[in-house]
Amino acid sequence: MSTQLLLIADTHWPKRAKALPLEVWRAVERADIVVHAGDWVGEGLLDELQARSRRLLACWGNNDGPEIRRRLPEVAHRTVEGARLAVVHETGAAAGREARMDRRYSGIDVLIFGHSHIPWDSVTPAGVRLLNPGSPTDRRRQPFATYMTATIAETATGPGVDVTLHRLRPTRT
Repeated sequence: MSTQLLLIADTHWPKRAKALPLEVWRAVERADIVVHAGDWVGEGLLDELQARSRRLLACWGNNDGPEIRRRLPEVAHRTVEGARLAVVHETGAAAGREARMDRRYSGIDVLIFGHSHIPWDSVTPAGVRLLNPGSPTDRRRQPFATYMTATIAETATGPGVDVTLHRLRPTRT
């Protein structure tokens, strides 16, 4: 058996984006679990994703106010197909990230994070998969707005995680 995930972060709705791209909403429909790694900014998108997702795994980010922080944890956890997931917004500077995350999140198989708006996919020395989907709505200095999809399947040797980074076409403003 396998589970399909949609990974997004840093949507900054409605300040920097008025809506999620249609391609992302289609991915929401296909996903078994939607993962949002913080910086929602407004509650409207949280409400809509809760209504339209089969399951939502999410945390708050540094730009989220008290209303979102009341509804979501700073770090969210779930086990999926034997893979222990954690979702957090900030992980600090890129330099030394793998070693810091090994110390901070021992016992986790996959850590999904946001904050930088820069896609990231690496594996720590202890084997933790670090994933940042970038942002589907606020590309900042990146050439594309992005999101990730992942398939998690339990295998004979433990959970397997297959990840795809998706680049969104630029939209005219």
